[in-house]
Amino acid sequence: MNNPSTVSYRKIWLMSYPLMISLIIEHMIGLTDAVFLGRVGDVALGACALGGVYYMAMFMLAFGFGFGAQIIIARRNGERRYNRIAPTMIQGCYFMLALALLLFFTSRYLSPSILRHAIESPQVFGATMEYLHWRTYGVFFSFLCVMFRSYYVGITQTKILTVNSIVMLLSNVVLNYCLIFGKGGFPAMGVAGAAIASSVAEAVSLAFFIIYTGITADKRKYGFRKAFTFRPQLLKGMLSISGWTMVQSFISVSVWFIFFLAIEHLGERPLAVTNIVRNMAAMLIMVMSAFATTAGALISNQIGAGEQRFLFKTCGMTLNLTYALLIPLLIILCLFPEPILRIFTDNPSLIAASIPSVYVMATSTLISAPAFILFNAVSGTGNTRAGFVMEMITLAVYTVAVYYGVIVLKPDVALCWFSEHIYGLVLISLTWWYLKSGRWRGKKV
Repeated sequence: MNNPSTVSYRKIWLMSYPLMISLIIEHMIGLTDAVFLGRVGDVALGACALGGVYYMAMFMLAFGFGFGAQIIIARRNGERRYNRIAPTMIQGCYFMLALALLLFFTSRYLSPSILRHAIESPQVFGATMEYLHWRTYGVFFSFLCVMFRSYYVGITQTKILTVNSIVMLLSNVVLNYCLIFGKGGFPAMGVAGAAIASSVAEAVSLAFFIIYTGITADKRKYGFRKAFTFRPQLLKGMLSISGWTMVQSFISVSVWFIFFLAIEHLGERPLAVTNIVRNMAAMLIMVMSAFATTAGALISNQIGAGEQRFLFKTCGMTLNLTYALLIPLLIILCLFPEPILRIFTDNPSLIAASIPSVYVMATSTLISAPAFILFNAVSGTGNTRAGFVMEMITLAVYTVAVYYGVIVLKPDVALCWFSEHIYGLVLISLTWWYLKSGRWRGKKV
């Protein structure tokens, strides 16, 4: 994989599958929370959903910055300016620490006021605040983990991400079992136990990254030896790329949080259904995200090597591989929804209520796959501002659809999930038009 201009199904797969396994396993941090809390009750499950999405909105600021940093690292890798890679990563770590500190204290003081007016159920509000009290400690660890992931994806060495995620998941599962139900001499902490388990698991993940990188990284090649000096100009250049992806990622998940709030107004049962279906959908989203992230990294590498002509070929081949994996999974999901739903809850009525939403979510996934890949291709060109504008237009349409389709019409929860189709179709239209127009050519990173 030393020649960034060469694209093949094998190369896309070898980059994608470790990242995909990593993302799926890391998603299972939230999934294990839902699985364990599904045995506690609807209120705990709903609080986990709202608290998890609220935390994710904060995390997506870091994710967006990391994605912009990944574009820069991949471009330097394609240009073979390897000694610029570690300084880029380290400046990103400094920024992430400052961002984590800001968001931690902001959440401490503002979250109760924000959520008290947004959540109708007093029980769900109380449990959500209990969850967030402990979950927000995770920002200090997860934000730095984002930079390590950007580094390894940017230099196309993604295999270590799988090992790291397995270590994190195992830590989370053991701690969830002990802290939620009070096993192994620990007190039964319920929702708070789930939040503590997730934060500690992220700390374990960060420790693993630091130790592994310290032992294995080629410090001379990638410039680690002179990377730790604070470089304001380099950070400023990073923010010119990453600033747009930060805001875009934050708003994207914030709108998703609005969707959850809209569902919460339909009742605790629809909220529990949506949390279960969200966790199932997120597993499929991790598959799509891995391939889409690979496409963006390859395209940035290719442009750095002067091989822009491979852009559409890379997108097409990546989509083929994505569908080859997704379609069999969706067929299994639609044929056997009940056994899969039983993983999340043992409540028969909740399982029955969730099945129609599963079918709707499955069809939206087929639309989301090309939307994800094309959007990451736009970001891979380095024109993150254009990607931001397209995402904002898409989210505006999506928000209107959620408001009218959920708040005004108040339909069955399954029909609410059709808003995901609207999001995907609008984003496909905008990104395809932009890439075909050629306006991305000549963008400097």
